Amino acid sequence: MKRVAVCAVAQHKCDSNIWQKRFQGMLLDVLEDIKEQTGMNFSEEGGVKSIVSASDDVFDARTISDNGMTDVLGAHYREEEKMAQEGLNGLGYAMSVILSGHEDAVYVAGHCKESQGESRNMCTNLSYDPFYGRAMGLDYTNVAALQARAYMEKSGLTEEQLAKVVVRAREWAAKNPYANATKQVELGEVMYSPMLCDPIRTMHAYPVSDGAVGFLLASEEKAHEFTDNPVWLTGFGCCMDSYFLGDRDLASNFALKRAAARAYKMAGITDVRKSVNLVEVMDCFAYQQPMWLEGLGFCGDGEGGQFIDDEGPAKYNVNLSGGMLAGNPVMTGGLYRAAEAVLQLMGKAGDHQAADVNCAVAQSTTGGAGQFHTVLVLEK
Repeated sequence: MKRVAVCAVAQHKCDSNIWQKRFQGMLLDVLEDIKEQTGMNFSEEGGVKSIVSASDDVFDARTISDNGMTDVLGAHYREEEKMAQEGLNGLGYAMSVILSGHEDAVYVAGHCKESQGESRNMCTNLSYDPFYGRAMGLDYTNVAALQARAYMEKSGLTEEQLAKVVVRAREWAAKNPYANATKQVELGEVMYSPMLCDPIRTMHAYPVSDGAVGFLLASEEKAHEFTDNPVWLTGFGCCMDSYFLGDRDLASNFALKRAAARAYKMAGITDVRKSVNLVEVMDCFAYQQPMWLEGLGFCGDGEGGQFIDDEGPAKYNVNLSGGMLAGNPVMTGGLYRAAEAVLQLMGKAGDHQAADVNCAVAQSTTGGAGQFHTVLVLEK
């Protein structure tokens, strides 16, 4: 099979309200960064002709949201596909474009401005069916609270273990120039912060964030035109659980386990604990970090809390970017996870660079309580 390389990544610094810049401006900043790194162009002869965008009509407050940004993606009169889904799936789609032989280079860009809406909970309420779920007021936060309670009862996860996740996230976020929430906190602050949606506390939840990310992908034959330090995308998998909450076991990690198994099989990984030495998970809420790590296979079912106490995240270099708890927009959370993994594998992560990283896993989720999961394997 052909191989797909990431030749360059660019990130816009996340903030809780980038009021002074439209999303087109954020995307243009990212595009110009990629062009400066690689010399990428959109010419008819040898240029990039395929673009994958990741955006969301509700968060952009307009229909066909990609229509207003084709010019800042190089997609004007070009082939452009919109991923109206969590952004990590855009990388999977771009992989398929190259592996199929359809194109030999693809530009991927995603954006989201959570600050534009009156409430991101009102936005995510629209994910639920209009007859039952929406009328009950379901959204990603209160549904996550239902899952948090189920998982805490199953695993024995404690308030102190949750606080450890948040404290560590802020420590690493302070070293990441693209992170949003970088203020250092102590265990007690987290453990006794106000309740947001029981059992989720305010400091257990990721902050409202705006941001944008870009990637240049190329085939193995073309990658050398853009970089001499490629990162290879070797595995991809995704899986969706049942739509209605009553049809699901919220503490089961059903979709994540299957997405991970598919990605590992494609990458030839038989023992993730021996093969992978860096992990980026999309932990919008503190309980999700140990739960998703269980689903990815880094510890057994119900062992996530003990994994936190045993310094498991340090052993596997989990979320050295600070993760979602440091603040990334929900629709691009997976792209930020992949961007961090690429920088680490290239040795370009700066003050938070890990030593001897050669294989990384990036995970993302969307839909209430981890309904849909995506897993990407990246290697030197």
